[in-house]
Amino acid sequence: MVFVIPLAIISIYPLIFAQFGEVYLASSYGSLFAFFLMDAALIALGVFISSLSENQGFAAGIGVAAIVLNYFSVTLSEYVSATAAGSAMALFLLAAAVGLLIHYLTRNDNLAYGVALGLMAVIVIAFFIDSSLFEGLLPKIMTNLSLFERLDVFVNGVFDLTAVVYYLSVAVFFLFLSVQSLEKWRYN
Repeated sequence: MVFVIPLAIISIYPLIFAQFGEVYLASSYGSLFAFFLMDAALIALGVFISSLSENQGFAAGIGVAAIVLNYFSVTLSEYVSATAAGSAMALFLLAAAVGLLIHYLTRNDNLAYGVALGLMAVIVIAFFIDSSLFEGLLPKIMTNLSLFERLDVFVNGVFDLTAVVYYLSVAVFFLFLSVQSLEKWRYN
């Protein structure tokens, strides 16, 4: 409700502005719709981070840091390594982080090690088969995962169905992880 009430008030603004000039209402409400979906995805991310910790202040700090990192990910992608080795190392670390997350959520060592080592093996094999696949991969991943970058398309007046699906997928994914995390807390 803290998010929906201000958004409902803001949705009246295009109608007010239309009384005093020309306003393209489809673009205005399309942007508000995209803003709603983007914020739903960001709220789901924050809920997931909050479900991982008992300390809500710590969770809020990490949540804000994650959102700021996502906001600047496109800018930061210009400064990260675009080499094949750099991208492979980053994906290797990401595979280890996925293993740690699985271990934290399930407390199943075999599953966590299996997934992490399996992902790492796939990365190493793919790197040795064709390392050119990894050229510029890390900056491309950082740009494509940005929630804020997809909002620009809507603001420019284009309805992008892939962005809608992306926002909904991110929101559902993090809400699913939140439920799994809360189930773990409940049974411990």
